[in-house]
Amino acid sequence: MKIKVWGCRGSLPSPGPENIRYGGNTSCVSVTKDDTLIILDGGSGIQRLGKVVTSEVKELHVLLTHLHIDHTMGLGFFQPLYNPKIQVHFWGPSTTIEPLLHRLRRYFSPPLFPVRLNELPNHPIIHEVGNSEFSIGELQIKSTYICHPGPTLGYRITDGNAVFAYMPDHEPALGSPDFPNDLEWTSGVEIAENADLLFHDGQYTDEEYKSKIGWGHSSVNDAIAFGGECKVKKMAIFHHDPLNSDDRLEEIYEEAITQTKPAYAVIICKEGEEFELE
Repeated sequence: MKIKVWGCRGSLPSPGPENIRYGGNTSCVSVTKDDTLIILDGGSGIQRLGKVVTSEVKELHVLLTHLHIDHTMGLGFFQPLYNPKIQVHFWGPSTTIEPLLHRLRRYFSPPLFPVRLNELPNHPIIHEVGNSEFSIGELQIKSTYICHPGPTLGYRITDGNAVFAYMPDHEPALGSPDFPNDLEWTSGVEIAENADLLFHDGQYTDEEYKSKIGWGHSSVNDAIAFGGECKVKKMAIFHHDPLNSDDRLEEIYEEAITQTKPAYAVIICKEGEEFELE
């Protein structure tokens, strides 16, 4: 299972010379296994990914964690949607209020976007999931609702004994009376538990988080504590604040590592980085 980061910035694309090392594109990650292509989220990074998807790919799957604009803004610019030879599947959170198809149509319509879903040459196949388990090719996938405003999923992708967990927008400390000491009321544990690699929200410092409780994001320190309690082997801090430069991200990271002293590997997620889980 090969994993590549096409965007790991949060909330808003932030290109510029101050963000060269970690990138400015919003959430998009590809997972490949033989002929299977899974794309996690459709942020601005999916535009670059679309340019390297060849016509040899007959089918691909876009798994959306939620429909906030930073996770969907690149979908209309994803070139495989305009190739009638490629069948695209959209997977996303189910709600009791409105079908996923209707919510996606809201993005694919004026004034947000000029091309409607029914004008695409090959209509995407829509799948609604919640606390679900399903397979795509040889990969086993588990989705679970996690703590973030609006219906939001975390995804756990398993290839044999290798596990990749993805929670780019997640506030684990919210709703837990004794976080991180007692994970009973903490969302996302079943997604992250014993994962070989976890991409996890780490948008804030501890001080910033105090004024942003309930916004749906995590401090770096809380993310590290969550990963440690879930016994993950490696974590990549994801969903970088668009206001933070590369230098500032590294300052926050070094401070968090000094304070938390994690007993496992923690890195800053970087656009263009590749991982391979055997």
